[in-house]
Amino acid sequence: MLEVTSTSMETKLGVNFARIYTESTMCKDMDALVKGLSMPPPGTNDLHFPTRFPQKFWEQFKACLWKQCLSHWRTPSYNLVRIAFMTVSSIIFGVLYWQKGNIRHINDQQSLFTILGCMYGTTLFTGINNCQSVMPFVAIERSVVYRERFAGMYSPWAYSFAQVAMEIPYVLVQLVLFMLIAYPMIGYAWTAAKFFWFFYTMFFTLLYFLYLGMLMVSITPNIQVASIFASMFYTTQNLISGFIVPPPHIPKWWTWLYYMSPMSWTLNLFFTTQFGYEDDRKILVFGETRTIAAFVRDYYGFRRDLLPLAAILLAGFPVLFAVLFGYSISRLNFQKR
Repeated sequence: MLEVTSTSMETKLGVNFARIYTESTMCKDMDALVKGLSMPPPGTNDLHFPTRFPQKFWEQFKACLWKQCLSHWRTPSYNLVRIAFMTVSSIIFGVLYWQKGNIRHINDQQSLFTILGCMYGTTLFTGINNCQSVMPFVAIERSVVYRERFAGMYSPWAYSFAQVAMEIPYVLVQLVLFMLIAYPMIGYAWTAAKFFWFFYTMFFTLLYFLYLGMLMVSITPNIQVASIFASMFYTTQNLISGFIVPPPHIPKWWTWLYYMSPMSWTLNLFFTTQFGYEDDRKILVFGETRTIAAFVRDYYGFRRDLLPLAAILLAGFPVLFAVLFGYSISRLNFQKR
């Protein structure tokens, strides 16, 4: 509007105001002032900040954790739904497999396959639900990271680690619900060792499925592509986890994929800790009498000496996925303007 007015006035008056200003002493004085201010005084140093962010990483993490706590608490469509889903799923699986895990009710290979299938099905079902439900929430939060990244208040690592840490209490709530509802209904043993190992295995399994969903969102441009990538992971888990095709029968050229599968170590821990030590209980399997521990070891290849390794690797998968999620958030940017 100003340019239009100035042009119209120049047309009417026949005066070039821009040329008059550039030839004036005022313009020369302003140019000299700008040039003088752009030169630092002698003996001074350039402006320098010792750190990129105003606070240390721990302070950034606490601020982001507080923000994530509010964000999670104010999103019942995400947290309340998955907790309700776990409650309903625990009741359904408890009724469906009522007392099938009781060692006194396992008399042949079919009853053993039933309870092993229960472990496999419940773990995969609840894990996939966690993975799918977290994707829309992380997709929305990623937009917040893009918006606030240029403010320079905190690093993407602090934000991503806070988001990862905030999921742990909610996973514990889910797990407590499962252990209080489904565990006694299915009839698993109430010994301290078996209860602890079941809790440990289920906790880290739910975590790595959850962090997998976060990772899929961080490396893909939108939630649709993330869901496709996650579906490929589910299919691989189904085929190579060691339940549908037992490890001794997996082709040699696919063995590496079996050992890379997180679900294979989950089943290793489940089967070994629940039934791998039943040396006194004998059942009829394929026409011969064998102990449950020997059948699990020979048919599935789950040995007791692999238990410490399986426990360490299972705890390592959530850490790996969380670190990859933080790296992807800090390096990749799918925002389009």
